[in-house]
Order: sequence, then structure tokens, then C-alpha cells
Amino acid sequence: MAINIEISKNSNESNASMLRRFTKKVQGSGVLPRVRSIRYAKRDLSHYKTKVQRLSSIAKKAEIEELIRMGKMADRNDAQSRQGAKK
Repeated sequence: MAINIEISKNSNESNASMLRRFTKKVQGSGVLPRVRSIRYAKRDLSHYKTKVQRLSSIAKKAEIEELIRMGKMADRNDAQSRQGAKK
């Protein structure tokens, strides 16, 4: 939603006063607070994307568990306990 604000220079008006009028009009319209509030907002992921992320995380966890079971990957608890022993 775009809100256009127009200011035309009046006769015998300086550039500074015209800029001041424009600034006041922008502040009064409430455009800046709305834009700043949604500046860093992220959209929610779609149902399909969340489903794909869940399924991929489940697959990764299953793969890691299988590697731990076969002994090809160290258990997370063992690795954390070894890191604590180093300190």
C-alpha cells in the first residue's frame, strides 16, 4: 500500500520551509512508523515448506542415529563429555 504525499512550493516560500512542511506531512500520515514496524518482519513459511523441513530434519536425525549405531559417528554425549574434560 503506497501513500503518495505531494507538496507544491508556495510563492515566497524557501526550500527549507517547504521541506519542513513535507516532513510534518509525512509524520502526520503515519507512513514511517508503519514501515519501520514491518521492516524486519518475516513472512510465515507455507504449509508445504514447513512439512518439507520437518521431513528433512527427521531424515537427518534417523541417519545420524544409524551412523551412531554402526559406530561410524561418535555419540553426541561422548563428544560433549570429552570437550568438558579438556577445559
